[in-house]
Amino acid sequence: MCILGINFLSFGSALPEGVVTNDDLSHMVETNDEWIYTRTGIKQRHVAINETTVSLGTYAAEKAISKAGIDKNEIDLVVCATITPDTSFPSTAGMVRQKIGLRDIPALDVCGVACAGFIYAASVAQGLMATGGYKTALVLGAETLSKITDWSDRSSCILFGDGAGAAILRSGDGNGIITYNLDGINDVDEYLICRYPASDSPFYKGEPVDYTKMKMNGNKVFTFGINSVISGVTEMLSRSGLTADDIKWIVPHQANYRIISSAAHRLNIPVEKFYVNIDHVGNTSSASIPIALDEMTDKGLVQKGDKIILVGFGGGLAAGSMLIEL
Repeated sequence: MCILGINFLSFGSALPEGVVTNDDLSHMVETNDEWIYTRTGIKQRHVAINETTVSLGTYAAEKAISKAGIDKNEIDLVVCATITPDTSFPSTAGMVRQKIGLRDIPALDVCGVACAGFIYAASVAQGLMATGGYKTALVLGAETLSKITDWSDRSSCILFGDGAGAAILRSGDGNGIITYNLDGINDVDEYLICRYPASDSPFYKGEPVDYTKMKMNGNKVFTFGINSVISGVTEMLSRSGLTADDIKWIVPHQANYRIISSAAHRLNIPVEKFYVNIDHVGNTSSASIPIALDEMTDKGLVQKGDKIILVGFGGGLAAGSMLIEL
């Protein structure tokens, strides 16, 4: 059942020191704590003050390496999911590699799938480990969403936070990644998009771009999120031949508590089986799942042998699910 014994050794996470509460936002846009919390489940989010995507990713990676108890030179692959890189190139993965002081190894980014990013990055790492002979991978989700958030739009600025999460994957015996599925639909109506500025080339004659912040159709993304959680969990159970009773935890992307609770209700699975930390971190896109896994480990909520379903959904529109055994 397992995929070549790709195991999760450890997790790590990092959150910026800056904290923005719902009350803070009420002084910026027309909103209040009750309005935000009842609609999203969010009380606060962390935002970068001096931190960058690379610095957050570096700190999360160092924590994961320390918790794994390995020599950093054992790492032979780095894959990072992000939609908010500090540079177009070099890659965020490459810059984290340099900051940590890893040896010269492949490092690449998975971009554009947003909140499904960590599952996509872990899947890419698994594929490279299976076919390229790599043994130990550092997989990251790192974001500074505050730099692409429209802080004047009360429908979206209340949702997002910054942070990074990391995992160490190693090939060997045991279950680890049992199965996974990547999916997507065409976002023809641009429900979730963030544009680059238009080219300033003297030869470019195309349309100008007058809005370069994140833009979201909340209702459409809400529905896509619920459907993605339902289909992701259902697919993982179907492929593995397991039931919900066999699963210790379901770790969904932390987009909105109402998405999680609605999906749980329709799946007829107790919402208590879904790990939720959105109240104090908000939506951190590709970082949300590894941040949650690191929190769960630190709290002693997971044990060796536990089976966990991960579900992510985001821009593209992209979705992914993964069944793992610790």
